[in-house]
Amino acid sequence: MTAAPPAHDNGEQNHQQQQQQYALVKRAEDEREDIFKRYELGLDPHNVVDSWENPTFEIYHITDKYGFMHDSRLPSSRDSQEVQRTKIELERDKKWVKMLNHWPPPQDKLHKRVYKGIPDRMRWPAWKQLLNVQQSMDNNVGVYARMLQMAKENATETRQIDADVNRQFRDNLAYRERYSVKQCSLFNVLNAYSIYNSELGYCQGMACVAGVLLLYMQEEEAFWALNTLITDRKYGMHGLFIEGFPKLTRFIEHHDRILSKIMRKLHKHFMKHNVDALLYAIKWFFVVFVERVPFSLSLRVWDIFLLDGDRVILAMAVTILYLHKDELLRLKDMDGIIEYLQVKLHKNFGYSDDDAIQALERVMKKLKDLKLDVPPPAKANEFPTRPLGVFVAADLEKKTGRRRDYTDTEKQVLTDVITRQEQNAIEVQSTVSYETSECATVTLTVPEDSHSIRSSLAGTSVASHGSSETMSLEDNNIHLKTANMLQNAPQREMLLGT
Repeated sequence: MTAAPPAHDNGEQNHQQQQQQYALVKRAEDEREDIFKRYELGLDPHNVVDSWENPTFEIYHITDKYGFMHDSRLPSSRDSQEVQRTKIELERDKKWVKMLNHWPPPQDKLHKRVYKGIPDRMRWPAWKQLLNVQQSMDNNVGVYARMLQMAKENATETRQIDADVNRQFRDNLAYRERYSVKQCSLFNVLNAYSIYNSELGYCQGMACVAGVLLLYMQEEEAFWALNTLITDRKYGMHGLFIEGFPKLTRFIEHHDRILSKIMRKLHKHFMKHNVDALLYAIKWFFVVFVERVPFSLSLRVWDIFLLDGDRVILAMAVTILYLHKDELLRLKDMDGIIEYLQVKLHKNFGYSDDDAIQALERVMKKLKDLKLDVPPPAKANEFPTRPLGVFVAADLEKKTGRRRDYTDTEKQVLTDVITRQEQNAIEVQSTVSYETSECATVTLTVPEDSHSIRSSLAGTSVASHGSSETMSLEDNNIHLKTANMLQNAPQREMLLGT
């Protein structure tokens, strides 16, 4: 029988462990302090910036009206259509100034003008009104400054936020230079919000959302606008970013339900090639189509989203697939389909912004007629349960910045998607031929729903693919390739917020 170690040995071990933990916490605190100091210095010449952090401007020759740079030269003169668009926007500026001075306007007038597109010069005051920013600031005087100060002393997400700020919208003049005013504002907003909403903390998709807001708002305005988008049930982004991503699960399932009813040919095509909606719709839902369609079009979608809420996201997802279904049906492998939806449409959408928004309106009307415009009700876990603005001390693991293992929720997410992919493979094999239907036309007919929605997949939210005994060797290779891609690439970072 082994003798128990002397009590003094146990005491010595405990003391060493405490010393190690103290050293880790101290290192994390020093790192946070150093990062905050660099952002406080901003563009001060004494601030230390690595050469790779400030890309040069020489290769860029054109900056668009939104501040994004492109590697092509501006035309020497504007064409007649551009001149006409400028004249129309100036006239609409005047109408918006008048309407904003008599807020709130009649709902039908507001709807009509938002769907025509908020003039870019009017987005700052219009978005603030739609998100009740001034009211939030008036009701919470001093709160943002207090949260930011507490973040400087206690934030545990600072390192990750710093890394994300450094890669957010780096092709935009506002964010191009390291520690620019907007970079510093983005850093401050995200750190302060990680303290304000302690249950959520920080998830990577939030950097893009806050980054868009800061293109049109001041720092504290963007903080309260972000809070409205996250906590207001009209937008409900808390459920997208919280662990387990329950809203993403709910929206993906409803998206699949819509496709299976009104675009069954495309739906079966996607299943045949193992294209799960999570492979292409993550950024659609997380950041409202930014960096997945041209920026000018994503702003038009944001305008409508801020007016009508999250049902717009589902309708726009269907609109994109409808407008491009012919090309998608011609693509015969998963890689080609995903590249088309994630990369090519961002560079060239193939339709004017006006045409795309008109199609979106038709889709929204048709989905409403079919009672498909609103997904099943949200569950309680999609909304904050802790009081906002109340400081909650982090545990030791968070304080030291130690990487945690997957939680049971995250493991279940992977398992559930594998189950869904196996079910999809079975459905594809049982289908002899494609059926056709139309979506954004007045003559839409709805076939009988032959695809029952699998209630057993309620936990699905991280995209990964598994194999099935009924799949071919090629199918297995595709599933393994996708699983590896999502476990090692930026998609995993986006989903898990690591």
